[in-house]
Amino acid sequence: MELQSKYDPQAVESKWYQYWLDNKLFSSKPDGREPYTIVIPPPNVTGVLHMGHMLNNTIQDILVRRARMEGKNACWVPGTDHASIATEAKVVRRLAEQGIKKHDLTRDEFLKHAWDWTHEHGGIILKQLRRLGASCDWDRTAFTMDETRSKSVIKVFVDLYNKGLIYRSLRMVNWDPKAQTALSNEEVVYMDEQSKLYNLKYYVAPECDCSDVENAGEGNIIHKDEKGYYAVVATTRPETIMGDTAMCINPKDPKNQWLKGKKVIVPLVGRVIPVIEDRYVDIEFGTGCLKVTPAHDPNDYMLGKTHNLETIDIFNANGTISEQSPLYVGMDRFDCRKQIAKDLQEAGLMERVEDYNNKVGYSERNPDTVIEPRLSLQWFLRMQHFADIALPPVMNGEMNFYPAKYKTTYKNWLENIQDWCISRQLWWGHRIPAYYYGEEKYVVAETAEEALELARKQSGNPALKAEDLRQDDDALDTWFSSWLWPISLFDGINNPGNEEINYYYPTSDLVTAPDIIFFWVARMIMAGEEYMGKFPFKNVYFTGIVRDKLGRKMSKSLGNSPDPIELIEKFGADGVRMGMMLSAPAGNDILFDESLCEQGRNFNNKIWNAFRLVKGWQTVEAEQPEANRIAVSWFEAKLKETNAEIDDLFRKYRISEALMAVYRLFWDEFSSWYLEMVKPEYQKPLDKQTYDATLGFFETLLKMLHPFMPFITEELWQNIYDRKEGESIMRDKLKMDAPTAEESKLVADIEVLKQIIGGVRTIRNQKNISPREALTLQIVGSNSLEAFNSVLTKMANLDAIDVVSEKNSTASSFMVGTTEYAVPLGDKIDVAAEIEKAEAQLKHLEGFLAGINKKLANEKFVANAPEAVVALERKKKSDSEEKIAALKETIAELKNK
Repeated sequence: MELQSKYDPQAVESKWYQYWLDNKLFSSKPDGREPYTIVIPPPNVTGVLHMGHMLNNTIQDILVRRARMEGKNACWVPGTDHASIATEAKVVRRLAEQGIKKHDLTRDEFLKHAWDWTHEHGGIILKQLRRLGASCDWDRTAFTMDETRSKSVIKVFVDLYNKGLIYRSLRMVNWDPKAQTALSNEEVVYMDEQSKLYNLKYYVAPECDCSDVENAGEGNIIHKDEKGYYAVVATTRPETIMGDTAMCINPKDPKNQWLKGKKVIVPLVGRVIPVIEDRYVDIEFGTGCLKVTPAHDPNDYMLGKTHNLETIDIFNANGTISEQSPLYVGMDRFDCRKQIAKDLQEAGLMERVEDYNNKVGYSERNPDTVIEPRLSLQWFLRMQHFADIALPPVMNGEMNFYPAKYKTTYKNWLENIQDWCISRQLWWGHRIPAYYYGEEKYVVAETAEEALELARKQSGNPALKAEDLRQDDDALDTWFSSWLWPISLFDGINNPGNEEINYYYPTSDLVTAPDIIFFWVARMIMAGEEYMGKFPFKNVYFTGIVRDKLGRKMSKSLGNSPDPIELIEKFGADGVRMGMMLSAPAGNDILFDESLCEQGRNFNNKIWNAFRLVKGWQTVEAEQPEANRIAVSWFEAKLKETNAEIDDLFRKYRISEALMAVYRLFWDEFSSWYLEMVKPEYQKPLDKQTYDATLGFFETLLKMLHPFMPFITEELWQNIYDRKEGESIMRDKLKMDAPTAEESKLVADIEVLKQIIGGVRTIRNQKNISPREALTLQIVGSNSLEAFNSVLTKMANLDAIDVVSEKNSTASSFMVGTTEYAVPLGDKIDVAAEIEKAEAQLKHLEGFLAGINKKLANEKFVANAPEAVVALERKKKSDSEEKIAALKETIAELKNK
C-alpha cells in the first residue's frame, strides 16, 4: 500500500479503530495467560469528555496496550456511574422548563423521566473515549444502576445491616439546600472566604439579679449602656440567632465570670435563654461568649445534648427561613443575613462589624451552594471496622501508591474516620431496602417479598399484607455502588467465587485523581477486604489536576478548558495523547498548553516522513559497508538499552518519562543519527542487509511507541510487511534482551564519536564551510576510536583522519574528553571576514566589561547587594576578560597569515 505524502490522522484513526472493534482485539476472556485488569473510574452517565478524563484514560490505555504487548490477557472494563445528585438536578431542570415540578409527579413517573434522560444522553462520554483510542472491552460495559450492579448494592446493604454496621439515626449532617439532600463529610469542599464577624449585644434579662455585677472582681469585662448590662457574642452567621437556645461561656474564662447563672435576651428575637458553662468554648475566640444554636451547628448540637437544650430548626430544606422562626419566614438565608444585620444595626444591637477570614463549606456536587449543617434522620455506615481492615495493606506495602506521598494522606483520613452518611433525599439512585410498618418500625430485606415475611415475624402479625409496608423514600449515596465496582463488574457479590472474579480479581492498576482518594479509592479497598478478603488492585496511580499554562484549574466558568474532541480533530488523537503525557508526571498538576499537542502532531509527521524515507530506498544484494555494519550493531544495542530504561520507568509508574525516552530514541538517535549513518548516496541503492535491519528497527520502534500513539503505529506496522486480516501491532509481543557489556561499551563509544562529529560540524558552521566540502581531521596523540573511522568519515564528510603529535598551525580545534581534535583550514577560510567578525565580538565584549566594571566600582552596590549577586558580577568580569584576551590573540594570529 502506498502511503500518502502527508499524514492524515482523521482517516487513519477512524479506519483502525473500526478494525480493532471488528476483530474483537479489545476482548478478553479468562484463559491460561497472566491477567492484566483495569476498571475504569466510571464517569457520570450523562457527562461529556473533559481534560481530566483525557489524561486519566490516556494513562489507562497506555498501561493496557503495553500489557497486551507483554503477552498478558489485558481486560479494561468500561462503565458509567448514575451520579444521583448531578443527574437528578438535570432532570429536575428539564422538567421545570416544561412547567413540571418534581413533587407534582409520583416517584415512578419521575424515574421514567430520569431513565429517558439517561438513555438520551448516557454513553456519550464512552463514545468520545473511542475517539481517544481507548481500548476497552466494550462488550463488558456496565452501569452502576444496571441489574447486576443494583442487585449487588442491595445485597451488600442488607448484609452490612445484618452485621450491625448500618444504622439509622437523627444526627447533624451536611445539607445541600439546592439538591435538598444530605452529603457525606467528603462531599464538602472548604473554601477560604473574606467574611464578616458580627458582634451582637445579648442583654442580661430583667429578672436577673445584677447587684453583684459591679463587684464581680478583677479580670471581668463588663458591658453596659443605658439599656442595661449585656454580653457581646461574635458570629459569622447572624441569621441563625432565631434558633439560639443558650449562650455558653468557659467556666475558666476570667473575663466572663460575671455572666455565671444569668440569663440573656436573644437580639431582635426577644427569647430569654440561659448562660451555660462548658470547657468547649475557646476563651481566645471573639469575646469568649458563644451563641448556641443546636439545630444548625455540629458542635452546638453536642452542647445541646449535654445541657438538655431545646432544638429550634429555623431553616427549611431549601435554605429559606422556616415557620419555627419568629422572624423573616420564607426569606432566603443569605438575604436574611443582609436584612438582619441591617435591622440589628438600626435597633442598636450591633456592637461592631469586623472583617474576618474563615472557611466556608460548599457542596462538592453543587459548587455554588454553601452547605447547611442540619439535624436529619439518616442512614449511616459504621466506618471504624472498615478503617481497621483497609489500613494495613497500604501501609505494609502489599498495595502501592504512586506517588507514595498519598499513603500519608490515606493514613491520616483512616485514623480520623467518621461514620459515613449513606442516605440521600433523592429518587434517582438505589432505593434503600428498608420497609416500614406500624409507627416507624421497619425491616431491611433485599426484596419486598422477603421484607413482608420478616415484618410478619418481627411484629408477630401473620396477617400483615404487602400494602401495609412502605419502602424508605431515600436513595443510597452514589459512592455506595462505586465502592463495589472492582467486585461487582465481575459479579463477585451475587455470584462469589465465579470464574471471572477468581481470574480478574484483584485488578492490576487503578488510575484515578487524588481528589477522590476518600470518596472512592479508600472505600473500594474497604469493600475489597470485606467481601473478597483481599484489596481490589495492586497499584494506584494518582494523576495530577489538569491546569492551564497559568496554573489555573480548568473550568467552564473561566473558559480555559479546551474541548477535547476539538483538540483531537485539530491535532489527531495521537498528537493529543502525546501532548497530555509530555506534561503529566504522576501526582503533579499538569500545566496544559495546546502547543504540546502541536509538538505531538509534529512528532507524528516526523515518524511518517521517516517511514516514507526508508520505504523509498532502493535495495541491492551487495556486501554491507563497514559504516553500516557498525551503525546497525550500535542501534540494536541502543534499542536494548532504551527498552531496559523504559521497562524500569514503567515499573516505577514514571510514564511521562518513559514517553520521553522513546521520543528521544526515535527523534534523536534513530532519525538524526542512525538514518544519517546508513542513508545511501543520492539515487544510489542501499545494501539489503542494512535495509532489512532498518525495517526491523522501525517495527520495534513502532511497538515501543504503540501504547502512547496507537493509531499511527498501527498504520505503519501494517505497511512494513504484508499482514493477514485480523493481525494487529497490539498483539505483537515486544520482548528484548538487556544489552551485553560489549553492547553497552559500543553505545558509550558512539556517544564519544557523536561529540567528535559535532565538533567538526561546529567548525563548519563557524567558518562557513559547506557540508559538501571534505575536510581532514587531525587527532593529537592517538586514535582510540579507530574502529569507527568509517562512520566518522561518512558523518563528518572527511577525506582523511590523521593521528599527529602536534596540530596544524592553521587548524581550528576542540576537545572531546582529554583528546584534542583539529581541522586544518588553510585557504578554506576568508581571513578578512574572520578578522571582521572577531573584532565585532571584541567590541561587544569590551562594552559589556565596561558596564560590569562600572557596577563593581559603585561602593553602594558592592556594600548593599547580596553576596551572591556581587560574586556573579565578579565572575562575569573574569569570564569577559578571558574571552577578550583569547579574541585579541585570535585577531593577531589572523593578521599574521
